[in-house]
Amino acid sequence: MGSRIPSHQLSSGLYVSGRPEQLKERPPTMGSRAVPYTGGDIKKSGELGKMFDLHLVDSPTSAPPPSKSSRPSSSSQHNSGSVRSGPNSGPVTKHSNSGPISKKSSGPISLQPTGLITSGPMMGSGSLGSSGSVGGGRRSGPLEQTASSGKTMYGSAVTSLSEDVKIGFKVSKAVVWAFLVILVTGLLVGGFLMVAVKKPIILVAAAGLLVPAVVVVLWNIAWGKKGLIGFVGRYPDAELRGAIDGQYVKVTGVVTCGSIPLESSYQKVGRCVYVSTELYEYKGWGGKPANPKHRCFSWGSRYSERYVADFYISDFQSGLRALVKAGYGAKVAPFVKPSTVVDVTKENRDLSPTFLRWLADRKLSSDDRVMRLKEGYIKEGSTVSVMGVVRRQDNILMVVPSTEPVSTGCQWARCLLPTYVEGLIVTCDDNQNADVVPV
Repeated sequence: MGSRIPSHQLSSGLYVSGRPEQLKERPPTMGSRAVPYTGGDIKKSGELGKMFDLHLVDSPTSAPPPSKSSRPSSSSQHNSGSVRSGPNSGPVTKHSNSGPISKKSSGPISLQPTGLITSGPMMGSGSLGSSGSVGGGRRSGPLEQTASSGKTMYGSAVTSLSEDVKIGFKVSKAVVWAFLVILVTGLLVGGFLMVAVKKPIILVAAAGLLVPAVVVVLWNIAWGKKGLIGFVGRYPDAELRGAIDGQYVKVTGVVTCGSIPLESSYQKVGRCVYVSTELYEYKGWGGKPANPKHRCFSWGSRYSERYVADFYISDFQSGLRALVKAGYGAKVAPFVKPSTVVDVTKENRDLSPTFLRWLADRKLSSDDRVMRLKEGYIKEGSTVSVMGVVRRQDNILMVVPSTEPVSTGCQWARCLLPTYVEGLIVTCDDNQNADVVPV
């Protein structure tokens, strides 16, 4: 009679009573893997990219990336079945009938060449009024566009200086009227005495008073600009750390490009905060005038393009960095000496292909004319002096143009009348090639 007690044989060969122990199914184990080096690729950033809002948006036509399942551990396999579940190592993508649904991103973080991290519009580069409020937003990308003709075009964030710097003389109206009254009275009395008494002494005295006045006016017209530059050079530098809001200061330091770097038109010098290119023509006795105001035997401006944008300046006195509001149509008075890059004379008529292309892009004729092309720029890293008003708003230090004209005062030693100029004054050394600081 056989026994009904179940038994089974062990691996050692012994028989024991009881049923064999069933192996419990263990959950799959996840093997640790080394995180691959992403190299800055958004596709490989994973959770780190999501922390900085860096999402890759798939196109509607692209297929969803295949998901890779990790292989289950061999210890978890059993005769009763294999483990078919595993962690997904690829990106999770939701699908619908129309295709994969991708999560919309708020915009990638962009790192500017200046080292500033921006994401979308940033407050602080709009036009400023008298109250100092910001009237526009700063775009994190360059607004530079290249037309099909080859000419560089800029947006509204870059100020186009179509006119030359206007320098005027500021004299008291009372002094001007007193001088005119004395001059007219002397001429009338001198003319009457010369006719009646035949003594022109008073008329000579009146003429002697008029001649020095004319000489002084002509002297100021010829040397007014140099006197203004000398005044800016002698003006003491201020320390931005102690400057108060609304104070008119002069800041000297190294400049850095803002969000929109400029490029010179002819030489293609990049990373500039100010560029100017001017074409001059010489008119002889019967030549063609370059402009309606062009006089004979002189150089006249035929074409001019000058641009300036917002930039930063690092103060030498305190080391602080301020934003100079020169873009968005601000009034700027730059004093940068240009250099001659092309000189076409009657003896030298061979034009370079680069110069001919430059003329063709601007629809300028290249006939038999004596021409001279001058170009000036302020490159990043140059030493610049800026005169403007300090504005502090939302922990942002700015230098903005003054709403009132700036006067130099009467310079008696140089026989110069009070000279005034409007806008933000920007001066740069003549030789910048040796003074540029790498930034």
